[in-house]
Amino acid sequence: MKTVSGRRSLLLLSLLAVLLASILVFLYLKSSSEQTTTYTESRDLIRQIKQQDSQWESEVLKARVAITHNYDPLISPMNEMNRLWARFESMESGHGRDESTQWADAHERYLDAWQEKARLVEQFKSHNALLRNSLAFLPSAEDDIQAQLANLSDLDKIQLQNIVTDTYDLLLSALEFAQVASADKASDIEVGLNKLAVNAQRLPAVFQTPIRILSNHIALILREQPIVNRLLDQIEAIPVDERLDTITNMLDLDQQQAERTDQKYHFYLLLFSVLLMLSLLWLAIRLIRSFAEINRVNAALQTANDVLEQRVDERTRELKNVQSELLDAARQAGMAEIATNVLHNVGNVLNSVNISSDLISRKLRSSKALGLGKAMQLINEHPDDLGSFLTEDAKGKLLPGYLNQLVGAIAQEQQEMADELTQMNKSVDHIKDIVATQQSYAGANSMTEPLYINELLEDALRMNAGALTRHHVTVVKEYGDVPQVMGDKHRLLLILINLISNAKYAMSDLSNRPRTMTLGVKIVDDGFLEISVRDDGEGIAPENMTRIFAHGFTTRKDGHGFGLHSCALAAIEMNGHLTAHSDGPGQGALFTLQIPLITVTENA
Repeated sequence: MKTVSGRRSLLLLSLLAVLLASILVFLYLKSSSEQTTTYTESRDLIRQIKQQDSQWESEVLKARVAITHNYDPLISPMNEMNRLWARFESMESGHGRDESTQWADAHERYLDAWQEKARLVEQFKSHNALLRNSLAFLPSAEDDIQAQLANLSDLDKIQLQNIVTDTYDLLLSALEFAQVASADKASDIEVGLNKLAVNAQRLPAVFQTPIRILSNHIALILREQPIVNRLLDQIEAIPVDERLDTITNMLDLDQQQAERTDQKYHFYLLLFSVLLMLSLLWLAIRLIRSFAEINRVNAALQTANDVLEQRVDERTRELKNVQSELLDAARQAGMAEIATNVLHNVGNVLNSVNISSDLISRKLRSSKALGLGKAMQLINEHPDDLGSFLTEDAKGKLLPGYLNQLVGAIAQEQQEMADELTQMNKSVDHIKDIVATQQSYAGANSMTEPLYINELLEDALRMNAGALTRHHVTVVKEYGDVPQVMGDKHRLLLILINLISNAKYAMSDLSNRPRTMTLGVKIVDDGFLEISVRDDGEGIAPENMTRIFAHGFTTRKDGHGFGLHSCALAAIEMNGHLTAHSDGPGQGALFTLQIPLITVTENA
């Protein structure tokens, strides 16, 4: 009874230790958060947006004082702010913050401020362009007047001296107004324009056009300069920076809350760690006592030398058996990878067999042939008056037409099921070929036969048709003009089925754009047949490109890493090669198979 009670206590203590370990794992997972990393990246994005906003205002001021005459710098910060904001929203939506009313309000206020500022900058560009053009013309207008004065006699110059002086004063007032706009300057310019209009009537005809153009430009400066200044004040008053500071403060509050939560989980983690250590300590003490008891029993058993000798002999035989098993395992280790790849490829083709068998089963359950029984029942009900029933009865008159329709429907069903059985036979034959492929790994030569590559691609698509339809994948076919070639059908089909299946899986999480797979066939210049499979899916990370074809490597949770490895081996066995290319995560991937081009005529 004491032994049973001790074992029960030991079992309960072990269960308690397992429970505490599970709690520790849970707390560790809860305390491991990417909140800090996301917070730092979000803060950095907000800081960059603020920098772009400052640069935007700086470019506006440069355009105002004519440091730059190109308005493209006014567009670049705006586009960069828009790009950075899109990254920020994408990052924050992953944490569910966009579902908060407070966050949504802050985001909306920022976007309103940004859009208003963009609108004002567009107005500033148009008005400032008019203002700068007029200011740039003033020296030319002065040169035109000087040129006309140079053609006058000295007496005429003396008579027009006062008018010319007033004109120059007006020109200087306009330039001063462009630098410091004030009501007094505006009044002086208006008076000067009125005087110039009166004096222009006393001037010779050659002065009329330059004076009129000068007056128009000075009037435009008088009108546009206050508008430009007002737009600058409005742009400066747009609270984009304040809206960004509000979002930054909200990020700080969320980070503080996340840190408090992490501290709470770390405290619980420490507490349960102490409890686990105490449990393990107690368990160790119990184990030590158990080992002491075992040692006592072993000491008693040492007295039986004959039993010990027997045990030595048995152990020797066991070691010999283990050695023999290890030798067998070593011989079979080289075949383990082959068997794994064969099972993986058979599983891919069995998916197509399951789809075809399910379709045939559903067609049989809903077959139109069931209506034949109903028709025969009507005929059997009138064995004696069948002729009159078919010619006079309302149902009997319809029976011949119904039977004709039934014959057509049954014939169509038989044709559809025959097509599916043909496809199923192709899949079963391909399974046989895959199993037979194992001989190639033992040194057997591959079997080649005449093939139309386009038809082989269509077979591979049909074997994956059900999965492609479920995942809403659109297939784009870019088939070149390729003659009939000699090739290893089952190896090519193995590669195509795996590549199409992988492309479909790569786009399974794609929701922001259509899922498109592009299949291509062409002949390249160096005498190779090139088959390509392109997808718009998750892409391949740069660090995974060097091991994408390694045995057992996979990025899918339910993957095994056998498909691409077996495809690469099959390509090598056909004296070709299989390559992968991707511009990075989210950019899709392109798999290209190149094998020597051997046409049927060349082989003959």
